[in-house]
Amino acid sequence: MPVIQVIMYEGRTVEQKRKLVANVTEAVVRSLDVSPETVRIHLFEKKKEDMAVGGILAIDKKE
Repeated sequence: MPVIQVIMYEGRTVEQKRKLVANVTEAVVRSLDVSPETVRIHLFEKKKEDMAVGGILAIDKKE
């Protein structure tokens, strides 16, 4: 049973999450030759203040 964890910034719509899990499931099914029912996807949403890159909070980074 493949288990996929996706950590992303908060703010995506439910429709975007639906599209994401459908596409990820399809990729896992094709790549691992498993049935869709065995694929588990956990979505974790984080605030930009709770993630950092290179010692700088994401909320403070200029994009």
